[in-house]
Amino acid sequence: MTKVLVLYYSSYGHLEQMADAVAEGARAGGAEVDIRRVAETAPPEVVAAAHFKTDTAHEVIEGPDALKDYDAIIVGAPTRFGRMPAQMAQFWDTTGGLWFSGALVGKVGGAFTSTASQHGGQETTLFSILTNLMHHGMTIVGLDYGFKGQMGVSEVLGGSPYGATTIADGDGSRQPHAEELAGARYQGKRIAETAAKLAA
Repeated sequence: MTKVLVLYYSSYGHLEQMADAVAEGARAGGAEVDIRRVAETAPPEVVAAAHFKTDTAHEVIEGPDALKDYDAIIVGAPTRFGRMPAQMAQFWDTTGGLWFSGALVGKVGGAFTSTASQHGGQETTLFSILTNLMHHGMTIVGLDYGFKGQMGVSEVLGGSPYGATTIADGDGSRQPHAEELAGARYQGKRIAETAAKLAA
């Protein structure tokens, strides 16, 4: 059975919800799925003052070597000024040994994100994640236009051909929309199916 890792960082729970949806889609695509998060690196006083969500059912990833165990890796992180946050970047900065050995070459990768506003850097953040995956030699699967939920302009919604997205609002009050979660499931399923075909 194809093995998929959903690896994420979430400050307020939006990406945690998206990670669960991505994993649900990957399971529907026939994969065995693990969900892991990267460690929080912000000082405890910052975490407390900013009211970060610290209760989660997902374990912190054991380290970069764990990535070798998967056929596909789907990475989710919110935007920080149009790029992935330091917590996720710090994790990928520890994967040099995997890059040197080519351990991730040929695996399937994807990305998902959230922003405070509709034009808050979703696509640049996705690319900041995807750049790392491409340097590792991974085959990228985005949120293709087979998912029609990202079409139309009657409602403000996330969604990008580069990966599933959601919009949180400046105060984090907006939760992922049903259509955004559906996009995350779609992308997870497509990645699992692609990984299975490549593994065969």
